[in-house]
Amino acid sequence: MAEIEKRFAKAKKSGGLAGIVAGDSAICTCGIEGRGLSYRGYAIEDLAKHSTFEEVAWLLLRGERPSPSELVDYRKKLASHRTLPPTLTRTLEMIPATAHPMDVLRTGVSVLGTVEPEMDGNDGLETADRILAAVPAILLHWVRYHRDGSPPDLVSGDGSTAEFFVNNFHGGQSGRPTREEVTRCIDVSLILYAEHEFNASTFTARIITSTLSDFHSAIAGAIGALRGPLHGGANEAAMYLISEFEDPESAESGIRAKLDKKAKIMGFGHRIYTESDPRSGVIKEWAKNLSVSVGDSRLYPVAERIESVMWNGKRLFPNLDFYGALAYHFSGVPTELFTPMFVMARTAGWSAHVLEQRSNNRLIRPVSRYTGPEHREFVPLVPEDEYT
Repeated sequence: MAEIEKRFAKAKKSGGLAGIVAGDSAICTCGIEGRGLSYRGYAIEDLAKHSTFEEVAWLLLRGERPSPSELVDYRKKLASHRTLPPTLTRTLEMIPATAHPMDVLRTGVSVLGTVEPEMDGNDGLETADRILAAVPAILLHWVRYHRDGSPPDLVSGDGSTAEFFVNNFHGGQSGRPTREEVTRCIDVSLILYAEHEFNASTFTARIITSTLSDFHSAIAGAIGALRGPLHGGANEAAMYLISEFEDPESAESGIRAKLDKKAKIMGFGHRIYTESDPRSGVIKEWAKNLSVSVGDSRLYPVAERIESVMWNGKRLFPNLDFYGALAYHFSGVPTELFTPMFVMARTAGWSAHVLEQRSNNRLIRPVSRYTGPEHREFVPLVPEDEYT
């Protein structure tokens, strides 16, 4: 063991790679004091207030914000890319309604890559745009097919990704909130979810890219990483948690009981942030406004009480997933589609990282610290025929 310890004497070990700088990136600041969360230098608060998801996607993928005419053309381009090839739609229709939507998206991106493989010499932007436009269409085709019992005629138009989702999914709460409110809420959520530095799914995409694999494999792998409840699935878990309680008082006693049992409360804390998640306040305001629009008098007060208990008891703050779950719920999005909505957004960030990794690639291959047995002598097994 002495030689092993010598080899790793100067190596920095960190569980979950926490605090390890795994590479350089010009895409996003995340948790840097005085900078907060920014995309290509633009503060997330400004982007969420004044921008659209398509503008943010262009910014992430191309490094600068589009001009007004470029943005109009880009929205039209994405709209044209939402038409899916017949092989893919037939595959989606064969996937059972009981499948996990994240599995549907992972499969859909893989099938798209077999039907429309990335061409040699492509700079990657065309592939990125195609996948970005196809992901919501894949989800909606599968959902609508099993809901309506026939292949859907998805209406794309020249609208935004948020409009495409709302118009084809028919979300909302019986007209309350308005379709415009729901569309803008979803648009803002996509901006907030679009990028977040070297998180688990993004790092997965970069690892796959570093092997010189194709674009679709990188995105499919990232979807697989996002499926886990400790990453993208946290918003679903947060909604189930909030829904457990009938009023703030039962929420307080219930959360305290869970904390006493050292249960993990989903939607709180973050590996990167220490005092607050800069995205949380933005989406909390949307959740609050939509709760009024739908006449909610239970879920939002319960969520606020949970937030209070977690802060006072554990000094843990809500992350984007906690109030993001409520915002999606009040927008009429089923809980099982929360994480797929995350995919619709994060595909922009993943794609930006794929392109950046390719621009200055080196195979990502860390080392592990060996903790197994000491050297053992190998004794050949007695041949079977010697037993007879």
